[in-house]
Formats: sequence, structure tokens, C-alpha cells
Amino acid sequence: MPRWAKGDAGAQGRRQDDALGGAGDAQFFAGAALALLDHILHSGPDVSSAGKSSAEPPFAGALRQRLALRAATACARIARLREDEPALRDAEHLASFDAALTPGGRLHRLWRLFATRPARLDAPFMRAAADCLEVPPHIDCEALAVLVRESLTTENPLNAATRVSTAALHILDDAPQIDAEIFALWLADLVLARRLGWAAPLPLLATTISHPSMRVANGRRPHPGDPDWSLSVARAYARAAQEAYALAGELSRRSAMLSSVAPKLRAKKAARVVDLLLADDCVSPARAAKTAGLSDRAARRLFDRLVALGAVRELSGRANFRLYGL
Repeated sequence: MPRWAKGDAGAQGRRQDDALGGAGDAQFFAGAALALLDHILHSGPDVSSAGKSSAEPPFAGALRQRLALRAATACARIARLREDEPALRDAEHLASFDAALTPGGRLHRLWRLFATRPARLDAPFMRAAADCLEVPPHIDCEALAVLVRESLTTENPLNAATRVSTAALHILDDAPQIDAEIFALWLADLVLARRLGWAAPLPLLATTISHPSMRVANGRRPHPGDPDWSLSVARAYARAAQEAYALAGELSRRSAMLSSVAPKLRAKKAARVVDLLLADDCVSPARAAKTAGLSDRAARRLFDRLVALGAVRELSGRANFRLYGL
């Protein structure tokens, strides 16, 4: 990413009014970073042709799911839950299919919705998202869907994201405050993605809105009900898009390495495991074995081979119950 698109890089760790300036500057840096990210999402199989394809790169699924984990981790901190990133990853990928979700696990499922099913703008999809939180069943999900569709008529995508996240709080008035706030952040990403023409949303706003550098004048984190929420949204999207762009670059290099070694893999059905790795944050040997029709031993040996070739990383740091990803 060019330096002119980053703001004051030396101030990135300090307050964002130092790094990204006022409203006009923040909107500029957010727009620049989102435009660069948009090119990555329209690169097709070859990222060297960024912005020239209608297709997403092969690692788009892994990018969405890794951002979903970051968003869930940030929201868990907002909700003052004890689950950190490794705990959320374990709960999603190692728990049995019939295990009850923890509060943090439900947050993770909310953000994973962006990559696991088509993001529709109707009441059933709003209800599916609300069910991941403690949102009361009588909340008017049809009103939320109408609000989302109306927000898409706002010309400026950042203003559309600001509008929907602010107005949603009125519809979610009976929900717990933290859940309503998290739902509003989720809706903002949904609307932004539709306005930018992305195939599916990227979890962005929640990954940075609670960062200490984003705190407003009274020292607390920004809230969708704040008078200067639009400025906080612009600054948060600028930082989030810059970080997502960097992550996309890293995943692009790793996916290229994985694709280059794939022909060397001896295990039958290894191609199915490669597809799983490109589509998700991580994969367990048990899931790979079940999905690809391998034995557990064959799946573990395949991951050992991929690690030795430098194509994937072991993410858990454990000797057992390992998880592998780009």
C-alpha cells in the first residue's frame, strides 16, 4: 500500500486524530484503502491482474474467515468475555457438531455468516444473525431488512454504513446494549459491501472500532449513538481496510505457495483439502479426513507434508488437536 494512502504511519499507534486527521482526511484514507482492497477482491485467480476481473481470488474465503475471527475476538472484548482468539478458534473447529455454543462462539458464528451463506437483505437472514446474539425474538427483523435496503440508496458507501448502524439502534432498542451495538457493526459491513459491489461482506468495522487509538475525547470507545459517529466510522474503516489489505497480501503469497506444491502431493483427494484451506481460517485433520474421504492417519501425514513444503502453518502450537491454515 502506498504511503500516501496510510495517513501518518508514525502515528498509527497513537490517537487516530493524529494519524488520520479530521473528517475529510479520514474519509480520504478510508476511500483509498477500500479502493485498494476492492482491487484485491476483483483480481480473480491471478492477483497481478488486481481490479481487472469480476471473480474473487482463491483465498477470499480464508480472508473472510480470518477477519471473522478478528471481529469475534474484538467483540468478545467489548462484551467482556474471557474467550480470546485461540479459544474462539478451538471452539469453532474442534468442538463436536452438537456441542452448545458459548457466548463467544455465537459471536464467532455471527461474523462467519458472511462467508458461510449468501448475505440476503431479507428478514430471515436478519433473524439468523440475531439468533447468534441475545436479541429478543420480538425484534422487528423485517424493519431491519427495510432499513438495510433503504441505506443502499445513500450515495457515499461510508455514509450508508454510518446511517444503518445508527438507525438500527432504534429498532434494537429492546436488545441488550452490547448485543445491539455489535449487531449495528455487523449491519454496517453488510451495507458497505453491497454498496461496493463485493460478492460477500468482509468483517471490517468491528476489527478496529474498539482499538485504544480510536477512543473519543472522553476516553471511551466510539458508539453508534455518538454525534461524531461518522468520523469514527471513517477512521475505523481506514485502519481496518489497511490491515485487511496487508492480510490479503500475506494470504495471496501463501495461497500461491499452496497451489504450487499441490501437484506434488501424493495423497489421493488432496485437492479437496487444498480447497478447504483456501476457504477457511483453518482446518483440523479430522475435518479434512471426513470431508475428503481420507483416513485420520492419511490426513495427518498430508498436513505434515504441507508444513514441510512451507505451504501451510500449524496454528495451535500444540502437539495434539492441531489446526492448520494459510
